[in-house]
Amino acid sequence: MALLFFDFKFLLVALISINIKTHLIMKKFLLFAALAAIGFTAAQAQISFGAKAGVNFASLYGKDSDNFEGRTDIHVGVVSNIGINEWLSIQPELVYSGQGFKIDGDGIDESLSYINLPIMLDFRIAEGLSLQGGPQFGLNVGDKITFNGTNINNDEFGDSMNDFDFSSAIGAQYVLPFNVFFQARYTTAFNNLFKEVDGENFEIKNAVLSLSVGYFFN
Repeated sequence: MALLFFDFKFLLVALISINIKTHLIMKKFLLFAALAAIGFTAAQAQISFGAKAGVNFASLYGKDSDNFEGRTDIHVGVVSNIGINEWLSIQPELVYSGQGFKIDGDGIDESLSYINLPIMLDFRIAEGLSLQGGPQFGLNVGDKITFNGTNINNDEFGDSMNDFDFSSAIGAQYVLPFNVFFQARYTTAFNNLFKEVDGENFEIKNAVLSLSVGYFFN
């Protein structure tokens, strides 16, 4: 009886040991498979780099934006397109964007400078043609105000604006066979342009229609 109990104990310990070793082997195998899959995806991804420039038609929207007019400015930046498969890619960009507004009838022109980081999903719907959409993160890096064409001190006015701008962006892109591309994009901000003033929030937000031409280097 004692011998039978010893054999059973030995068998149980052996089974537990085998199970632990099998579990460790499976974990290593799954980890290796995951790393291999990531490496394969990265190796298969087609990455292109480029540059673009164009015109901005900036405006403001929201229930408190009636007295504001839009203004026209420029943008310039760099582009990367990371291919996931034949129809989907991710296109992050880093763009200097001139925006701002005019105040209706007052002769005031406020120029705002942003550094924007749009991260676009790019869906190819035809050869060279894709629809794009995604978030955009913007940082207000400068502002200049003129009154009837003359620069004026705008420290107080500039300090009333939010530094950060979070937007959604939608648009389309067409790439020619020789790597020249064209973009049309419309962005609308989620957050207000101005900070809270005396406990009151003004619903005034950035909106920009941008038209671009660019070139992919590879």
